[in-house]
Amino acid sequence: MKLPKVIKRGDAYRITFMYKGQRYSCTRDSEKDCQLWAARKLIELQTNAEQLDPTLKRHFPVSKLFDLYYDEVGKTKKSAKYIKLKIQNFKINFPSLASASVHDITSEILSKQFKDIRVKQVQSSTLLREISLYSAIFTYAVNELFLLKDNPFFNMSKPPQPANRDRRISDSEIDRILAAAQYERGKICASYDHYVVWAFLFAIETTMRQGEIRGIKKSDVFDDFIRLPKTKNGAKRDVPLTKAAKDMLAWLQHDDEYLIPFRSKDSFSTAWERVVKKAKIDDLTFHDSRHEGITRMVHLRKLPVEILAKITGHKRIDILVNTYYNPTASEIAKMLSD
Repeated sequence: MKLPKVIKRGDAYRITFMYKGQRYSCTRDSEKDCQLWAARKLIELQTNAEQLDPTLKRHFPVSKLFDLYYDEVGKTKKSAKYIKLKIQNFKINFPSLASASVHDITSEILSKQFKDIRVKQVQSSTLLREISLYSAIFTYAVNELFLLKDNPFFNMSKPPQPANRDRRISDSEIDRILAAAQYERGKICASYDHYVVWAFLFAIETTMRQGEIRGIKKSDVFDDFIRLPKTKNGAKRDVPLTKAAKDMLAWLQHDDEYLIPFRSKDSFSTAWERVVKKAKIDDLTFHDSRHEGITRMVHLRKLPVEILAKITGHKRIDILVNTYYNPTASEIAKMLSD
């Protein structure tokens, strides 16, 4: 059923539709709110009709489900940009699935027409993130919209989890990064390459993520810690500053309210990749600095893991230990002999 046009009346908006001879209407503050109300009301009415007659299964396209999820849930999340992009990509790359009714989607169909194709195009870690998102959308259809009884993603076979990355960063590689950016420790940052390398060094010293560093305002910096108002897990976090980290803050001399001049992840990534390419290091990611920083915190500063979790923001100790703390066998042997 196609929903009617929303009508504006004064400062409010109104929508009215007929379903099986009965009129339904609502007034809301925006056109979008009216459309969302009508879509959900229609789902409710059709669901009730199905309960009376289980043979009734209306056509509800996957693409419509995805759009409804984004409008009601996805756009409020910190990852809204990623969710919107993945929904758009699914519609473009899998049009037959996007146009199919959610009632016709099975685990077997998803395996053959989505997973088996996608696994040849992207790394397993990327595919697993996509599956997690699409599964969350179908769970929304089960628990919130009552469109389905089961989530077809639950029984679909999934690619194996990739091995935890244990990339360490050597001092010689840091020197190559500095040389590639024509930057020296203690020097005032004067170019984008300088700022991106400064962030890399600061990440190793503080274990902060790239996005966290990009979001730091000067007002977030206190005498011996930096306050991150909102982090990846949604909670605020105070990151203590070592003497080296405090010294590094003095290498930034500008009038902008943020520490470094990168508002978007894309612009930062472009600058970082340019420097790494100049340094001729093939397998280094910026996030490796977090691994390196956490390992150094334990190895050099002898921090217990529960204190380390306060610094890094990990709520689960097992993830911190198994994923990020990566001492070599030789380093562990040295710890045992100290």
